[in-house]
Amino acid sequence: MIIFNRLSRACVAGVLLGLSLSGCARQASEAQVGEATAEIRRTSFGIPHIRASNELGLGYGIGYAYAQDNLCLLANEVVTVNGERAKYFGAQQSTLEERNNLTSDVFFTWLNTPEAVAAFWSAQSPQMQQRIKGYVAGYNRSLSERSAQGLPVQCQGAWVRPINTQDLVKLTRRLLVEGGVGQFAEALVGAAPPQLAAKAQPDARAFEMAALHQQRFALDRGSNAVAVGGERSFNGRGMLLANPHFPWIGGMRFYQMHLTIPGQLDVMGAALPGLPLINIGFNQHVAWTHTVDTSKHFTLYRLTLDPKDPTRYLVDGKSVPMNKTRVSVQVKGADGSTSTQSHTLYSSQFGPVVQWPGKLDWDGQYAFSLRDANLGNDRVLQQWYAMNRAGSLKELQTSVHTLQGIPWVNTLVADDQGQSLYMNHSVVPNVSAEKLEQCSDPRAGLEIIVLDGAHGACAWDVDPRAAQAGIFAAGQLPQLERKDYVQHSNDSAWLANPKAPLVGFSPLISQEQLPLGPRTRFALQRLQDLAKQSITVADLQNMVMDNQVYLAAQVMPDVLRFCEATADAALKPVCASLKAWDQKANLDSGLGLVHFINLQQRLRGVPELWRVAFDPALAQTTPRGLAIERAPVAKALREALLATAAQVRQLGIKEGMRWGDIQVSGNTPIHGGPQELGIYNAMQSVPRSDGKREVVSGSSYVQIVTFDDNGPKAEGVLAFSLSSDPASAYSKDQTQAFSRKKLSPLPFTEQQITADPQYQVQVISEE
Repeated sequence: MIIFNRLSRACVAGVLLGLSLSGCARQASEAQVGEATAEIRRTSFGIPHIRASNELGLGYGIGYAYAQDNLCLLANEVVTVNGERAKYFGAQQSTLEERNNLTSDVFFTWLNTPEAVAAFWSAQSPQMQQRIKGYVAGYNRSLSERSAQGLPVQCQGAWVRPINTQDLVKLTRRLLVEGGVGQFAEALVGAAPPQLAAKAQPDARAFEMAALHQQRFALDRGSNAVAVGGERSFNGRGMLLANPHFPWIGGMRFYQMHLTIPGQLDVMGAALPGLPLINIGFNQHVAWTHTVDTSKHFTLYRLTLDPKDPTRYLVDGKSVPMNKTRVSVQVKGADGSTSTQSHTLYSSQFGPVVQWPGKLDWDGQYAFSLRDANLGNDRVLQQWYAMNRAGSLKELQTSVHTLQGIPWVNTLVADDQGQSLYMNHSVVPNVSAEKLEQCSDPRAGLEIIVLDGAHGACAWDVDPRAAQAGIFAAGQLPQLERKDYVQHSNDSAWLANPKAPLVGFSPLISQEQLPLGPRTRFALQRLQDLAKQSITVADLQNMVMDNQVYLAAQVMPDVLRFCEATADAALKPVCASLKAWDQKANLDSGLGLVHFINLQQRLRGVPELWRVAFDPALAQTTPRGLAIERAPVAKALREALLATAAQVRQLGIKEGMRWGDIQVSGNTPIHGGPQELGIYNAMQSVPRSDGKREVVSGSSYVQIVTFDDNGPKAEGVLAFSLSSDPASAYSKDQTQAFSRKKLSPLPFTEQQITADPQYQVQVISEE
């Protein structure tokens, strides 16, 4: 209940007038020992500033506030990670990620066994357990209140229920495997011995979608980041640009909040659903962000099968039986009744057996197992807990080295002393370059690591210095501390700063001498262009918001030269649009952007496309230029120009339309565009039935943090807004601000919070 009636009259007056509640919080805390009590103070855009006297109370406030804004979202994810989608929605329906419900249920029932969930829970610190318990109580209280008022239409039904601590553990374990076995759910569920597989035809469409999701993992969960040191910043202190590209819907949608336990914790930023702490953010002394890394977080093992039995495999000449696990899920039938369906899953000592038709076939000779390093990572919550509390860059760095709980991302940090830091310190299988050479087939390449399971010596190495058996120790992973800058945009660790290349690591950790992505090249060019001046907040904001299409500078001169030389009348309209285009992805950018996107999609993969091929010694500037003087390239360009003209006509896109008329979120125009064009403000959008394109992922929580003598000064925007409830006042407001390229100050101090024009406060206490 709201605890106004338990406070003194002075405190009640302070609450009503919007004054500081620190004294009231102490009084409430003293009066209610053992109860969860929290203050939820909201500022502009509904951002919750949650304050409590202990971990239980803080978790209580987080869970309550999150449910106020995203009740239906979390309820849906809870059903998913409990393997209950087919039970409530039927086997043939799909998740938000377009995964079949039955496949999803079998996978999560396998992943989140009672034993695995209990082991994860017991590994958590007492403080984290208290915060999770508080979150559960806060969410359930909000659910009870909302239920009494009437739940939103999108989450009415028996599937919406109070949650428990196991649910939050399951959500966390789902996050852990996003970069590994979570991408192989169809392959895990569909794996069967040859005699059984022959009787069941694999769902080709499901595997097509799974392949698409694998390809898009870094796109949908990519990121840009720049940490500027004192030598380059405008005031000699550290600066941080956080620009994660994450989904705008579902279980990876960020939530903005500020968490405080007076005298112990004061941190602000964004968190993923169900996580009661900050993933990307800042505190009094440090700011940090993450980018999806290129490190490998799993390996496959090719199992040599026993010729007598395809469910046995050979290790060092000895026949070993596969383990069989029977997984049962409830399925809703057409008549509404439920029945039980069971699936047998197989595993070896290297992990679950996976079968991908045409790629990883289980035949009479071989099968494949997948070992995911993050299945043993029970340190992930404690890792961010420690980062949230870090009092210096060194303290944050030490926590990452010691805990090794970062799952599948890089970490970039800036501090108030003018230091910047890049760490490629995630959970990576301990397979050296030498072991890789001995145990893998070089023909398989390095895209996915396949080791020989017939030899015990090919198992992951165990380093006693590592926090987990089978992963690399922190001392073997890349990091770079600089006074000028470090940056990252989902390439390897190699050129986080070209003045200090990071080389010589196992290919599972980082690879050098490979072409850089266009966003990395854009960032390095922009930072080089700024080398003669101090870097300001406006400079970092412009990196994202000016929407420069980096690849246009590399190829448009040749495209326009081709256009000028052609006499083909059919090409004149599209060539005119390309010539008039401003080579940006702004709302008012013209039709040329649409044509350019289509051109690049069609030209990708054309042999000898580039006039200047990639040169590792010139990685920042190659490849470049279209080789239109080569007949096959000229032919491909002409065909691409004709194709985009036809495609635009078919979609009903008319001359004079702007990019803001085409790419939208609901009815709000959204700038930015495909990351493969080198647009730093990367946006992934999908076609709608009305001819527009709906944004599904991209720039999400944009944060720019600087420091002065008084602490952090931050501004930012949550591009998809705080609430996923269409009826909420906070469901579109920040999206509209993002559309206007407006970042707003993030209130951090008491004075800033209470002075906010939208300041409001709610004090809640567990009954």
